[in-house]
Amino acid sequence: MDLRFFSTMDRRVVPFEPINAKEVGLYTCGPTVYNYAHIGNFRAYTFEDILRRTLEYAGYKVKQVMNLTDVDDKTIRDSKAAGVPLREFTQKYKEAFFEDVKTLNIERAAVYPAATDHIKEMIALIQVLMDKGFAYQAEDKCIYFSIAKFPDYGKLAHIDRDNQRAGVRINTDEYAKDSVADFALWKAWDEADGDVAWDSPWGKGRPGWHIECSAMSSKYLGDRFDLHTGGIDNMFPHHEDEIAQSEAASGHKWVNCWMHCEHLMVDGTKMSKSLGNFYTLRDLLAKGWTGREIRWVLIGAHYRKKLNFTLDMLAQARETLNRFDELFRRLKGITAPGDELPAQEAVAMAKERFDASIADDLNISGALAALFDLSRQANKLADEGRLSAAGAKVMLDAFRSFDRVTGALNVDAAPAAEAVPAEVEALAQQRADARKRKDFAESDRLRAEIAKLGFTVEDAPGGAYRLKKN
Repeated sequence: MDLRFFSTMDRRVVPFEPINAKEVGLYTCGPTVYNYAHIGNFRAYTFEDILRRTLEYAGYKVKQVMNLTDVDDKTIRDSKAAGVPLREFTQKYKEAFFEDVKTLNIERAAVYPAATDHIKEMIALIQVLMDKGFAYQAEDKCIYFSIAKFPDYGKLAHIDRDNQRAGVRINTDEYAKDSVADFALWKAWDEADGDVAWDSPWGKGRPGWHIECSAMSSKYLGDRFDLHTGGIDNMFPHHEDEIAQSEAASGHKWVNCWMHCEHLMVDGTKMSKSLGNFYTLRDLLAKGWTGREIRWVLIGAHYRKKLNFTLDMLAQARETLNRFDELFRRLKGITAPGDELPAQEAVAMAKERFDASIADDLNISGALAALFDLSRQANKLADEGRLSAAGAKVMLDAFRSFDRVTGALNVDAAPAAEAVPAEVEALAQQRADARKRKDFAESDRLRAEIAKLGFTVEDAPGGAYRLKKN
């Protein structure tokens, strides 16, 4: 498969050309563990999961690193408000995050580095920037990165350098998009930090948010790797600042391809607690929805398009996945002899479309359309009596293969269809014969007899039928 991805840096789709043909380095921005992750966060994490699964489907070995931000303005603020030590406070939300990842069937990354475990690496990186003249200590004792020393600053977000406000410094972790200014690498301790502080060559303090990802990605993926992803809101300032400090330190290009997913909307508007449309994964599970159904909705739109999330979409997902389950049960129950040629032809067409779609910048709509087409072909062949046990196996294997990417079909979670008693099968055949004779009164009588025995008979073209347990 020749993969192509939209490069945020280039603003166009480009061929994927890994640095190392044997292993792809993928860095994904993870959660800030001060609360439960919401479904907007998981829109990004499921996009990154589809990306990772696609790379593996294409034959690559992937080393994925996802950071856990467990020290920043928000974690310190909320742990103090709760009266709980920072490490204990964030541990609760780290564990919740991993539970949610499992619920959504998101593949685990190779490494989940926590910021508080990598302070040494951050201090070393800041020292390199100091030594090279890209960083300085200001009168407030904080260490700042000087964007004036890095001419390429703004190349990811395409910022107009002429409109920068020289000499402005910002030491908060997150700031407005028009605040193009020197940003904090190391924050000098103040009373608001409480007992959260580490010793450094510049005095007691803590790292800024942006330096964390640069230090941890370099430790686990090296100072140049293939892919860095995140939500569109991470592009500036977070990713822009990461690029500046990483490339200033190394002297060369840091990431080959940047990929960003669009925002998630809820009921057509921005998610907000005040509007009552703010959902964590746990909120939706409490309403009776499953992780599988939620995942199906989250992956259903192209990652570069806004996704409008509604509860009606979850209901549609439930219906769709139930139909797939029914198909898988039907295929597992087929025992007819014969060759698999009709199934192989249908699968070949579906695979060609699926592969071409997912390779084209993760075109999930085209990929899912291939799944729906194959499911229709499978039912059609079964209705016409042209699907053998061998052919059904070919179909099931194809769905398993495609689910390496989608992660939502759960082919083997659907049990085989319950065996139909011989008495019911005999009545169904008698009914089929009656329909051929156009004796519809007898056909209706036999349908009622079959219903009394706990089965429903569904008619298909050409006199074929299907029996389902009530």
